[in-house]
Amino acid sequence: MLATSIPLLTRYVFDFSGLQVGLASALFSVSTFLMSAYINTKLTSHVRRNLFVGSTLVYALTFPLFYFSSEYSIWPLVFLAGFVLGAVMPNIITSAGLFPDRRIRERVLAIYTFTLSASLIAGPAIDSAVLWFFTLRESFLFFTIFPAILFIASFFIRFPESEDTGPTTKVWRNPGFRVSVYNILAYNIPFGVILTFGGIFARDSFHASYSLITLLFSLFFATSLLGRLLLTIRTPENLWRLMSVSVALTVVGLTVLGVSHSLYGYALSLLILGLPHGLTYPLSLLTLSRSFDERTRSAANSYFFSIMMASGAIMPFAAGALVELIGIQHSFIAIIPPVGALYYLLKREMGRKTSIPAEPRP
Repeated sequence: MLATSIPLLTRYVFDFSGLQVGLASALFSVSTFLMSAYINTKLTSHVRRNLFVGSTLVYALTFPLFYFSSEYSIWPLVFLAGFVLGAVMPNIITSAGLFPDRRIRERVLAIYTFTLSASLIAGPAIDSAVLWFFTLRESFLFFTIFPAILFIASFFIRFPESEDTGPTTKVWRNPGFRVSVYNILAYNIPFGVILTFGGIFARDSFHASYSLITLLFSLFFATSLLGRLLLTIRTPENLWRLMSVSVALTVVGLTVLGVSHSLYGYALSLLILGLPHGLTYPLSLLTLSRSFDERTRSAANSYFFSIMMASGAIMPFAAGALVELIGIQHSFIAIIPPVGALYYLLKREMGRKTSIPAEPRP
């Protein structure tokens, strides 16, 4: 909800420029990156658990504060919400992958990503209904209930008993980690731009209402849910083939979005782009699960998540500058070459390591 609503709030309530909207989204991701990469990875399991519970509480408290925010207070508030999220998401991923049996572990990871995708459908859909009757500001009050539920659930999340918090280079030297990173970046870069400027594009180009904008995002997450449902039903042995399909669909979806001249074309592009969104994230998590043992998996997950957030921080800022220079629609086309470059790196890495091992090497 925050990822799609903060850009709308800053643009249409505070009248921010495209560059300022990008900066606000970038700040959210930067703060998440700082927590995930520099704090969460350095803590013991016991301390991380306490941090996790406390972070879910703070995250819940930030939602009503958005209702009272101003064009000045929005900046520290966005930073705080992103910062505590950096202690929430990596630990949920680690908890989902604690099962020793590979098939059970991968099934649970698939179910986790499926549940996450389902919530991403429900969020925009509920937000769309809420915005029929309430303002953008008031919608934050309504959604406070969901992080409050997460805070209650945080007391029941499992954490590993012992871990290896070795240096970053130890994680990066693992080829499975590099494959996971290249794979997620090939989609996370355009995804960050779509979340930040997709709704603004629909509003400015097609005069879509706030309610319709959030409803269209639910179409995007619906096809994402379909992709994750397929992975939940049957976890693939060959991850590379699906990674290639995801990149191809990303390029096709961005092309359709870049040439759309109607709301129907915009909706079609979201339907296409939802599929790689559904496939890419769980494929990277499955790769990490197969490449690291339980002692190192938490650090790998944290570094992986921090890289996701770093890209999420850079892209809105870069896209904001690009939008100011060439416009929103042309910017969607302009990010296709970086996606192609990442696919080349991914293919080269997979060429060196033709398959990710079924179980991590000791």
